Amino acid sequence: MSAETRTMLDKKRVATPMPATTVLLVRPSVVGDVASAPEVFMVVRHQQIDFASGALVFPGGKVDAADFDPRLPDLCNGAEGLSAAELAFRVAGIREAFEEAGILLARPRGSTGLITAAALKPIEDRYRQALVKGEVTMTELAVAEGLTLACDVLLPYAHWITPTFVPKRFDTRFFVAAAPADQLALHDGYESVDSVWIQPAQAIAEAEAGHRTMLFPTKLNLMKLAEIPTVAGVLAHYGQHMPAPILPVIETREGRRFLTIGKESGYAIYEREMDSTFRG
Repeated sequence: MSAETRTMLDKKRVATPMPATTVLLVRPSVVGDVASAPEVFMVVRHQQIDFASGALVFPGGKVDAADFDPRLPDLCNGAEGLSAAELAFRVAGIREAFEEAGILLARPRGSTGLITAAALKPIEDRYRQALVKGEVTMTELAVAEGLTLACDVLLPYAHWITPTFVPKRFDTRFFVAAAPADQLALHDGYESVDSVWIQPAQAIAEAEAGHRTMLFPTKLNLMKLAEIPTVAGVLAHYGQHMPAPILPVIETREGRRFLTIGKESGYAIYEREMDSTFRG
């Protein structure tokens, strides 16, 4: 087989990354009566899920075709100036946060405040599992319940593309958002089997101690979140433009293989020695 043929076959084997969204829901942790460092909501993926099974992750998932519904710009706050794709990533984030965490980033139409926990409960009962099963769309929910989706509270945080050697790949936009104060976050019991509000440094420490499984991008984005000591500081720091995409690659040096994202990525750690997984 010629080198040219091998190259062509290798290119055919590289999976096309699917668009996906991940949401970092943050709130102040409380020590006594004093608000302290940010904590973030994370879920433990079901062991039978085919991607990141058993890992501690942020809520998120694939962008669906329904997230491109042409009616959505009129049903969203913060849609101005966004392309259809950019809006779809945000709608997917709101949908996934609702499906996986029970948090709905939406406002009663004409209101400036996010929906209250009391108003959310009957909506959750009617729609949360229906959304998971694909029986209803976010457009249909918003129209039926008189809501606008709060895309404006999703602040661009990071952009990662799964390495080419991974068989199932994602082109993932990460957003950070302040969790509504009176909404209760809880895992869905299907795709995720446990959940926790946790400070980033604690999550990293538990993973490094072997108590949790964590993907490499999750660890680095937790480290990035831990650099800012308050939720207000996090929200003030992000929100202008989505950072440049990061595509990890493998480098071989002196017989050792490293997964690297490059020093220019801006992360405190930019490489790790390879094993057989994409875990942290």
